[in-house]
Order: sequence, then C-alpha cells, then structure tokens
Amino acid sequence: MADLVLDHLTIRYGGVTAVNDVSITVPSGEFLTLLGPSGCGKSTTLFSIAGLNKATSGTIRIGDTVLFDGERGVEVAPERRNIGLVFQSYALWPHKTVAENLAFPLQLRRIGRAERDEKIAEALGLVEMTPYADRYPFELSGGQQQRVALARSLVYRPGLLLLDEPLSNLDAKLRERARVWLRELQERLGVTTIYVTHDQAEALAVSDRIAVMSMGRMRQLGTPNEIYERPADAFVADFIGSSNFLSGRLLGKDAAGARVALADGTQISAGAGEAHSDGSLVVAVRPENIEIVPGLSENGFAADVRSGTYLGSVYQYELAGAGEIFRIQTTRPVTQDRVFVRIPQAATTVFAAGPEAA
Repeated sequence: MADLVLDHLTIRYGGVTAVNDVSITVPSGEFLTLLGPSGCGKSTTLFSIAGLNKATSGTIRIGDTVLFDGERGVEVAPERRNIGLVFQSYALWPHKTVAENLAFPLQLRRIGRAERDEKIAEALGLVEMTPYADRYPFELSGGQQQRVALARSLVYRPGLLLLDEPLSNLDAKLRERARVWLRELQERLGVTTIYVTHDQAEALAVSDRIAVMSMGRMRQLGTPNEIYERPADAFVADFIGSSNFLSGRLLGKDAAGARVALADGTQISAGAGEAHSDGSLVVAVRPENIEIVPGLSENGFAADVRSGTYLGSVYQYELAGAGEIFRIQTTRPVTQDRVFVRIPQAATTVFAAGPEAA
C-alpha cells in the first residue's frame, strides 16, 4: 500500500466553495478522521477521493497513481480506483442476501465462483458475520447491517477504505462498542482508512490523526492529544470537547507566555498565543482544568456558584467571577455558594478572538 496525497484540493459548486485548498498526506496504514460540523466539507472531500464528487482543482493520488489532476485533466473512474466505501445508510441491496451483497462487487470484477466464495467467507469471518450469510438485510440489526456493509467494502481488499459516518445510525452503547471493534479490525488489516464524523468523542477514540474542518478549510491536523491539548485556534478549542473563553487584555509577554488582565481587571498568567492588534484577546481553558482551592492564590480569584449539574462521572458548575460566566468540572460536589478557583497557566491558550469570530 502507498500514501494517499491530497494536494491543494478545491471543490466548487457554482459560486459556492465546498472544499477550499485542502492538502493532506495520509501515510499507508493510518487511520485519519475528517472531523467537523455539518456542511464543513468533510463528506464532500471523502466522496471526491472515491470519485463520486468531481473536484475543481488540485490533485488526488495514491502513491504514484494519480486519481485526479485538475490541471492535467486526469480523472480516474470510481470503479477503477480500488477504494472501499461504507455509506452512512449502509446502502445494502434489500433483495439480496448478505452473501449476495458481498458477491456483487466481486462479480463486477469478473472473479470466478470458487475464488468469490472464498473471499466472501473470509470477509464475513473478519466482521464475525459468517452465520448470517443467507439472511436478508431486513432480518439484521443496525449493528449487523453496518458490519455487512464494511465486509462488502473489504471483500475485494481495497488499497484504501473510506467510511462516511458509519456509526451514526447506531444507539450510543452499540456505537461505543462498534468503534473499538472497528479500530481493532483496521489495525489488524493495516488498511489506510479515512473516516468522516461530526462526533468529537468518536474521532478522539479511533484516530491516529484528526483533520478538523470548518467552512471547507482544514483548521488543524494532528494527533488526538495535540488537537485536544494544543488547539490551533478558538474554533478547534470550542469544537473539540468544551472550553471557557475569558475575555482579557494583553499586559505583556515573556518566555512562559502572556500576562493578562481579565474583564474585571484580575491579572493572571496565561499560556502562549497571539492577541489582537489592539491588545484584546481571549484565554481558553477547559472546565476540567480549573481548580477549586482553599483560598485566594496566584492565578486565582473568587467566584460565585450559580448552578450545578451532576453528569455521572463528574459534577459541572456554572460560576461567575473575574467579570465572566464560566464552567468548571470536578469529581466532588461543591456545597458552598462562593469558592476560590485557580487557573493553571499551562492549561491555558491565548487567542486573538473567540470561536464566533474564528
């Protein structure tokens, strides 16, 4: 297998740019997730790789094989790209059995009956669906249909596997189990995989790397840890997990980060980042990183407890302090109406603007 390369990929529909100058190299065997809100261009990008969406410019290649080149006018037909694709709706033939669904792409490739039966048996074994070979899709659960769709995409051993929100139709518990099973299968086969989802937890759980997209552009590309702990901008910080954005003004910078005055004048030390040209900024900090402390401390201030919610594994509270409304998460209940909080400098990032402007 070879690396997948998207180079300055752009897709336009009339005056609308759905995908804008996206460049990504996906090493062989990697599990890459395209993550973002609805309409951000992630599925459009995926289907352009498959050849189902026509790109406008840029290139798509696997190793030395060019699948699309806008400048040279190269566009390989979808059926000649040796790519497996699993749709969100599974797209199983309702009048064909499980085995017949898997046989269809092999028949298109003119593979003989004996070899076809062998490949079908192997693919069903991979997804643990061998006993269901003679059943029809309507006789299967959603999770079983998802496995059959995956088996069909793998039965001819594609060089690249594309998955368009394949778990979105499953209930929460089944989805959680399915993503573990899916990642284990991908690692066992070593197939390069591009996965599309809007579910942040899902992306963090299954991916080697994540490409966060918004409005057709790639905002950040990195490992799950990099995306979560070191977001590139306020949009990523807000979309991945949850963040507080405290308004402030830059007082000065040093090697450790920035000295910031918050909305009410409270001064704290914050992490690295860039302020707006007029000195205004936001300090991003995740709720779980704000600490409750016994008294006033460095990088801390007093806050009033406005409301609280029990979330099962943690308690979440809405606090008012330093001229802001913000959230904290703690494993222990808070019984006071007023508390002291501390914001560790290492847990913060400075941005020039909040997510609404990012």
